[in-house]
Amino acid sequence: MYKSYDTNVRMTWFLMTIFLVVVIGIGYAFAQVYGDPAILYGAVLFALLMNFFSYWYSDKIVLSISGARPADKETYWDLYTVAENLSITAGIPLPKLYVIPDAAPNAFATGRNKEHAAVAVTEGLLGILNRSELEGVIAHELSHIKNRDILLSTIVVVLVGFVSILSDMFLRGALWGGGDREGRSGGILVLVGLVLAIVSPIAVTLIQLAVSRKREFLADASGALLTRYPEGLASALKKISSYPGELKSARQATAHMYIANPFRGKHISKLFMTHPPVEERIAALMGLKTKTEV
Repeated sequence: MYKSYDTNVRMTWFLMTIFLVVVIGIGYAFAQVYGDPAILYGAVLFALLMNFFSYWYSDKIVLSISGARPADKETYWDLYTVAENLSITAGIPLPKLYVIPDAAPNAFATGRNKEHAAVAVTEGLLGILNRSELEGVIAHELSHIKNRDILLSTIVVVLVGFVSILSDMFLRGALWGGGDREGRSGGILVLVGLVLAIVSPIAVTLIQLAVSRKREFLADASGALLTRYPEGLASALKKISSYPGELKSARQATAHMYIANPFRGKHISKLFMTHPPVEERIAALMGLKTKTEV
């Protein structure tokens, strides 16, 4: 677990550094094409600002695009009491709690550290789970917070999403006649836009795979140890995975953050799934139960 802490910190700084280098590199290339050094200065400033906002405000961005709203304690009493009890057991502050108005059962944790964390659950999740199952899900999300997964996962949303925006900007710039007076950069805009359009979904998938799959197994195990009842989370995962619909508020950039694949209605290869198969997660939890009984 301590190895996971260190890995998450290193991966976070690595992604932010790579983003900084890529944006500055693009700015340098276009500064050369246009013969305007101000473009490079603008790229440097923009990259620094994006990293700053990714660190300090990415959780708010994720909550906003997910349609999450603050959970009222009186209305969502079970959610609050479960989260309070488990937070005390885990030795972390109670995260802010949010509810997503969606019938699909799912949940995620976000924030930059345990002092500034949030857990969001859907109304559908609260509607189908009993208390022990809800405890399993909340314990899983609190484990993401305690294991320091949340900053890395949340920053990925912003930085990966920006790659797609860059692609769209370059393509639109080319289509609307972007270029210098001699028309030299029109072709470059098209080329860069096409490359980003091809590479961005691959980059999204690879980064999400690197961030998500092993950490889901670790959070499952940590959450089960927190509740001392692996069957609760196993039963919750079974109910969540059996729901036939998709989470309407989910986006490709945020899919890796949820406790279960929000696009489960789409048939994709196991190799490119951002989450481990639910059957494997349930089997691992039941194996953990057997070990604790022995």
